[in-house]
Amino acid sequence: MPELAPVIAVIGGGQLARMMAEPAAALGIPLRLLAEAEGVSAAQVIPDQQVGDHTDLADLRRVTAGAAVVTFDHEHVPAEHLRALAADGLAVRPGPAALAHAQDKAVMRERLTRLGLPCPRHAVVASVEDVVAFGLPCVLKTTRGGYDGKGVWFVDDAADCDPAFAAAAESDVRILAEERVDFRRELSALVARSPSGQAAAYPVVASTQRDGICHEVIAPAPDLDPALAVAAQEIALRIAGELDVTGVLAVELFETRDGRVLVNELAMRPHNTGHWSQDGAVTSQFENHLRAVLDLPLGSPAARAPWTVMVNILGGPDQPGAPVGRLYDGYPHAMARDPRLRVHLYGKSLRPGRKVGHVNAYGDDLDDCLERARHAAAWFRGDLGNESE
Repeated sequence: MPELAPVIAVIGGGQLARMMAEPAAALGIPLRLLAEAEGVSAAQVIPDQQVGDHTDLADLRRVTAGAAVVTFDHEHVPAEHLRALAADGLAVRPGPAALAHAQDKAVMRERLTRLGLPCPRHAVVASVEDVVAFGLPCVLKTTRGGYDGKGVWFVDDAADCDPAFAAAAESDVRILAEERVDFRRELSALVARSPSGQAAAYPVVASTQRDGICHEVIAPAPDLDPALAVAAQEIALRIAGELDVTGVLAVELFETRDGRVLVNELAMRPHNTGHWSQDGAVTSQFENHLRAVLDLPLGSPAARAPWTVMVNILGGPDQPGAPVGRLYDGYPHAMARDPRLRVHLYGKSLRPGRKVGHVNAYGDDLDDCLERARHAAAWFRGDLGNESE
């Protein structure tokens, strides 16, 4: 059968790759997956798949053979392998030079500081004495490998530092100390950028974290000063351009109590704070990521409704008397109660704190959207006593 469109190889079989499959099918773009194991989330919906190790260059070359471009579900592919793929003539998007800033927090902080972009006060520290000199209390982070609250420690005194340095020694990474920012809330500015330089900026959203994991997103961020919203989008667009990012870039920000924004984290792939766009935007982050890596014209990031609320469904401990057993068993109640609700499940087994799905509710009334999304997510979690904020 002749190739009908360029093949995109996707490294990593998580839910982000899974959610690329729907717009890829609609656009007639074939995906080829490197999955870490049989039956993982994306492997359930992408037929052209291989099981392999993203740290093995031979596996990467095998899955990308004949593909037009390679992109990622996560940022953990070794940089030297990405450079080798690029030297083979493969379009690596985003490229290794850009991805370095999402793979290493110290590299990211150093580059953004040189660009004059607003960041928390920070320093790489090698000992407890360095942390004390930096100033307590503070936040310690592993420079590589941390996500969803992992590799992050809030330290109040010298004794609190030991777990961070033990983890760093075990993983052979550095430790970054950052000031504890007195922030009002967390924001996210998400943009998509193509190799030709076209860019699209989504509305700035507000996100709520629990235990380091994104719990809820409101699009757009309510009561956000329009000038600050524009400033956040300009920061994201400038980072995408200066670092030569191809695809989706999510810039997580602190909104400080004195009316500024500071860059917290970067992600160079579709991001949890952009899941609302599947149902709330003209073009989802997943479609625009695919368009961007193929250098197709980008779609509109404009919102379809005044408000969209995304709430994650997280696995939790078994609760006697919970209203659902399998996540699927939550559908009759959730769908009957709210025909406009949009549910996205990832085909993952339940375990405490694991992201297993999300719900989107959109409409003209923010309070109504919040209630609908929170109730549905709590129902799937079997946690109806804790659905309100």
